[in-house]
Amino acid sequence: MATITKKELIDRIAERTQAKRVAVKSIVQAFLDEITDELCEDNRLEFRDFGVFETRTRAARVAQNPKTLERVEVPAKRTVKFKMGRLMRERLSSNAVHTPDKSR
Repeated sequence: MATITKKELIDRIAERTQAKRVAVKSIVQAFLDEITDELCEDNRLEFRDFGVFETRTRAARVAQNPKTLERVEVPAKRTVKFKMGRLMRERLSSNAVHTPDKSR
């Protein structure tokens, strides 16, 4: 499994769309900033067929350090949940390995 960085993603989009890398970088960063801002406001983001991002609050709990067996209080915290959409689910569950279409 490979790790794709934001820089690599920007380079791929710039190549695919023939747009300037600087413009793509600005758009991608603005998109990510908007997602973050909306999640910070506890808003739900829904991208049809891709998926849904929403925040959840994990309850406070008592955990245990496995080495020392010491009990540790873990405070409540907010986290982001992602539920994939129909098209993503279908593509991930298909047996065919996806190869990006470079002609777009």
